[in-house]
Amino acid sequence: MKYRGKLFRSRKIYDLKSTDKIFLEAMKSNIDFHVRHCPEYRDILEVLDFDKSVLRSTNDLHKLPPLPTSYLKNHTLTSKPYDKFLLKTSSSGTGGKKTLSGFDVSSAFWGLCMLLKIFKYHNLLSLRRTNYIILGYQPDKSNQTAMAKALKGITFLAPQKGIAYALKVKNGEYYADIQGLVDSLLRFSKQNHPVRIVGFPAYMKMFIDELNERGIKITLHKNSKMLLGGGWKTFFAEEISKDKLFSMVSNTLGVRRENFKDHFSTAEHPINYVACENGNFHIPVFSRVIIRDVNTLERTPNDTPGLLNLITPLLSSVPFGSIMTDDIAVMRDAGKCGCKIPSPHFELIGRVGLASIKTCTQAASDYLKNI
Repeated sequence: MKYRGKLFRSRKIYDLKSTDKIFLEAMKSNIDFHVRHCPEYRDILEVLDFDKSVLRSTNDLHKLPPLPTSYLKNHTLTSKPYDKFLLKTSSSGTGGKKTLSGFDVSSAFWGLCMLLKIFKYHNLLSLRRTNYIILGYQPDKSNQTAMAKALKGITFLAPQKGIAYALKVKNGEYYADIQGLVDSLLRFSKQNHPVRIVGFPAYMKMFIDELNERGIKITLHKNSKMLLGGGWKTFFAEEISKDKLFSMVSNTLGVRRENFKDHFSTAEHPINYVACENGNFHIPVFSRVIIRDVNTLERTPNDTPGLLNLITPLLSSVPFGSIMTDDIAVMRDAGKCGCKIPSPHFELIGRVGLASIKTCTQAASDYLKNI
């Protein structure tokens, strides 16, 4: 997969036009590899009558059949033995079902290259010792979710001085250690070191609410950062706008607006999207993004909401080159954001209610069950 290497060695990480040809060849190589090594994926493409010869440019990538995440929660597809993966991951398992994924050695190497480039671009790499507040799970061998591993990975962006987890493990069971979290925050606030608070936006709001109820108001080190990732999921009733959440954190902890970093990724598509200064997710050279009509699955024009389809040639461990999520998003033209990043961006609007709405994503998943 030489084209994958060329793509992930790219220096201008938001210059899509300069990498279009390389990206297309990398995708073709990725498809060939998985067709040879994953019989189930080969059968899917055959049943859907897909021939890679239709991919003449990146504008044709919508012709590659995407795998719905709802399908992957019920079917395990791998192109290498799962027990030999260098890093095993799973989705969070909303609804009780999880997608099994992971990285072989080459996928992990190029994934690390991608991470370092994106985080460096967004000023998230630092040599200064940093304290961490993780609003999520303490690492444990029983927890293989991609989110738990991603939260641990965040602590490698700057040398760790101290760390506190909201959810700690004892005798194999997780429990909420709120008091320990508050005590750690107060201790960190007295040190001349930045603090990075990492977690879901819903957890962030609950933590700030707890601090406000206790009458705690402090000013953290000027280089402290807040890193958000994911949506509100089961806490949708409590959802507030990002601007309001940022304001709450600024008022309670004194974190500067430019130090709020929003982040998006999925277990099935481990490309990292870090929001720009205007809060938008721009597309890096390591991926391409398509928005599909909810009823027809056809590609929609820009500025039209639809299902989020994510594409990357990163993984040689699993055939997740084109993934269709349950997220509703809208694509915006390059230049519409107003920041210095030259690539188009997408905005997340919400998620499809799978329990109550029969979408084409589910229909496609039901169809694939017969393969």
